[in-house]
Order: sequence, then structure tokens, then C-alpha cells
Amino acid sequence: MYEPACDDEITGLVNYIDQQLTSIRAAAVGLTDEQVRIRPCRSTLSIGGLIKHATYCMRGAMERLTGDGAPATFDATSFAAYEGSFALTNDETAVGALAEFDAVRVAYLDAVAGKDPASPSTEPPAPWHGIYDARPALARYYLVHQIEEFARHAGHADIIREQIDGVAVPQIVLSESGAPANDFFHPFVPSPGTLGSG
Repeated sequence: MYEPACDDEITGLVNYIDQQLTSIRAAAVGLTDEQVRIRPCRSTLSIGGLIKHATYCMRGAMERLTGDGAPATFDATSFAAYEGSFALTNDETAVGALAEFDAVRVAYLDAVAGKDPASPSTEPPAPWHGIYDARPALARYYLVHQIEEFARHAGHADIIREQIDGVAVPQIVLSESGAPANDFFHPFVPSPGTLGSG
């Protein structure tokens, strides 16, 4: 949890984004490689796929945040890469996906921290929302969208995890942070041989 604090704007944005990334990652703790691939809901989403997709999103955001601020073009090739980011392939492992997520996360959060929310930006067309032209905005718009994007996927991960074994992601997050047991919380301990067990 991003605890209440008198932080400046960019620190607050970084902490809220990081909170969502923590939740996405925590969804895999205590699962096997096979379990992170399970798609228990009607969608094609899995915990492993969400971790891979979050990494894909962080990479794309870094290009915008550290580049000229212009959004990338969206064509058939980039759409195929986007679609492919939602599932682990047969040669990808959960351990590898988490390692990549962790490495990219550090660089991504540094890029977010280095961005002035009041700097000018350009938002790309969003034809699925009826917006067919690029539009001027401030970086703040894009940074807040990062919170929105990762919060949506953190919610997906929580629902999928509960469908797999009934464990709620907030319980894992608190456990990973070392929170002591109390009347409202009992630490989660991953089984031997699962992700995060040692």
C-alpha cells in the first residue's frame, strides 16, 4: 500500500504506479509455472500473461517518457506484438517473466520519476474511443493513464488468482512486505517449489 504521505506530485504518481505493479507481480507468488498459465475466467488472461503484458507496457511507456514525447505509431505489426504480449509462449517461463518484469520495472520507474508532469505531450489517436487524430496534452495525462492501466491489470490478476486457489493478492502483498498477523490479516506462506518460496 502507498501509505498516506505529504509527497510531491511525481513521487505520488510513482508510488501509485509502483503499488499496482507490486500487486500484479504478487499474484504469481505461491503458484507453479503451470498455474501462472491457467486461464480460469472466460477471457484469455492468465497471471503469467498479465506479468508479460505489464512488462510490454512498461517498455513502451519508457520509450515515450525518455524520448521526444511523441507516441509510437500503431499498425498491424505493433498490434500483433501487443496481442502477443498477453500470453507466455511455450519457451517462456514464469521465473523468466518475473525476472524480466523486475529488471524493466526499475528502469521504468526511474523514467516516470524523471518526467515533469506539466511538460507537453501528444496523445495518439484512439479510434476505439472515436478519436481519430493525435491531440495535445500534458505528461500528467499519460502518467495518470499509467496508474489506470496497471490498476486495471492488477484487478484482473487478483480475480484470476482467487479463481486459481482462493488467495487474495492483497494478502500476498502484505505478506511480502513483512506485515505481522493481526485480527484482519494472516500472512501467506508459499508452498515449497512454487514461485517466491525461497
